[in-house]
Amino acid sequence: MVPFSKRTLRTVLVALGLSMAVAAVPTAASASIGLGTVVSANPANFTPNVASGAVYKFVQVGGTMYAGGAFSSVSTPAGVSPGGTYARSTGAVSSFAPSVNGEVWGLASDGSSLYIGGTFTSVNGVARRGVAKLNPTTGTVDTGFNAGLASGKVTELALVGGRLLAGGTFPGKLRALNPATGANTGYLSLSISGSVTSNAGAVQVYRFAVNPAGTRLVAVGNFTSVGGQTRYRAFMLDLGASASVDPWYYPPLQNLCAAASLPDYMRDVDFSPDGSWFAFVSTGYIPRAGGVGRDLCDAAARFETNSANPAQPTWINYTGGDTLHSVAATDVAVYVQGHQRWLDNPQGNNSAGPGAVGRQGIGAINASTGLALSWNPTKDRGVGGKDLYVTSQGLWVGSDTNHIGHETRQRIALMPVP
Repeated sequence: MVPFSKRTLRTVLVALGLSMAVAAVPTAASASIGLGTVVSANPANFTPNVASGAVYKFVQVGGTMYAGGAFSSVSTPAGVSPGGTYARSTGAVSSFAPSVNGEVWGLASDGSSLYIGGTFTSVNGVARRGVAKLNPTTGTVDTGFNAGLASGKVTELALVGGRLLAGGTFPGKLRALNPATGANTGYLSLSISGSVTSNAGAVQVYRFAVNPAGTRLVAVGNFTSVGGQTRYRAFMLDLGASASVDPWYYPPLQNLCAAASLPDYMRDVDFSPDGSWFAFVSTGYIPRAGGVGRDLCDAAARFETNSANPAQPTWINYTGGDTLHSVAATDVAVYVQGHQRWLDNPQGNNSAGPGAVGRQGIGAINASTGLALSWNPTKDRGVGGKDLYVTSQGLWVGSDTNHIGHETRQRIALMPVP
């Protein structure tokens, strides 16, 4: 982990991610917060560099930022003392030094504990498959917490209504855990089953978002049925005294995109700060014949929370054949990240079609109109960054590349509020 401020950076070796001393921000269920403005296209100069691999997830705990992923070394930014590069197989720098034997994909915190989810089976030599609870200062494992997952991995975590919600490929695919013990509370007892195609891989809940009120959850992944109801690739739950499948459903999610090799094409989702709408991003290449404006293929799309059976998205913005991996929906902008070259490109076919605008690696879409904003820092494309995280400081960008805003910012960057 790397605790840091704009003036200082302390470095000690660890194996989970980075922790960084930053301004505290209120905790919401999992939706992005409103900023009232578009962030700067000029990245902050004080973030550390992750020399290889990728950052998959951020979470802020009080005045400290944590980042998890799969990376090998971390170095201090230029001009910050003490400097140096620190090697780890999946690691970072700070006195927070857990030893994790796999990738970290999910992070959550209640302010006093840090929960990590991923592909690991052991933390600090303690057997913990997929999810563990750590002391956020020392990195020690809370041995009183044990979810006892028999198999699979965890790719998403969130604390909602006094429960730790986890999504992944493990049995059940979506669980509500007791944050103290890790026991399955039984609150999410919905059957999630069915693969969208035979070559789509494991049935899973890959990512989910929860509205600020903690009353709605929208998930994406590989499944065809939830709670006995048809739900291809995305579903909504109502989170009350019990959890139930919401009527919201978009039947065109049953459609395949042009790339038959990418049938599990939904990649991320985020709620707006007021919870009235949410946005998806996806892979899949371009829509098949007749699918433009309907099918979510290499696109970002907005849906209204209370519109149960939409005929089409409120808006949809196509890249023209390039994947979007992550999304953050603020009050004025929907930020998207992937290995895209363009936005506003519905007629593109691995090319810039009529009206396309260049937005390499990262971009921002007007939350109301669905058209690309002028914000255009540019970023290395790579495979595509897996997390965008909004705090009162701005937009944190976790990725697998080295440059953003025409500056070297390896794997981690902050695009600050102006």
